[in-house]
Amino acid sequence: MFTPREDENRRLLRARDLIDRSYAEPLDTAALARVAHMSPSHFIRRFRAVFGETPRHYLQRRRVERACALLRTTTTPVTDIARGVGYESLGTFGRTFTAIIGCSPTAYRRRVSPVPVPGCFVRRWTRPIGAATLINSGEAPAATTVVSSGS
Repeated sequence: MFTPREDENRRLLRARDLIDRSYAEPLDTAALARVAHMSPSHFIRRFRAVFGETPRHYLQRRRVERACALLRTTTTPVTDIARGVGYESLGTFGRTFTAIIGCSPTAYRRRVSPVPVPGCFVRRWTRPIGAATLINSGEAPAATTVVSSGS
């Protein structure tokens, strides 16, 4: 039904999906390799070849991405966020966060503290501009052109 390469990729995707779904739980390489039906060393090599990073780095990045979202949208203490995304040690969380993002979680929260803006404005400001809109408005297509629809 599938070629051996397709079968291997499907098994790797299954392991990556487990990381995406269960990032806050303790996951080790051996458990992920079992999901992919591979030895741990072969799993690490193939995961890196297919996804461009090791399973450990992928898991760390997913945890930090989720922490960034929580830091932007909640007032939850950093310690609780660290535990909520799967880190038992606040020091490890801070070190990993700083290595990936370039600043501490507290500095990140200060830097990106949201200004309360209604969702309708955000959707309007970030709406992609289609070519038909540009043609109908008579403006030349440009990457930075913002077209008002008059609504």
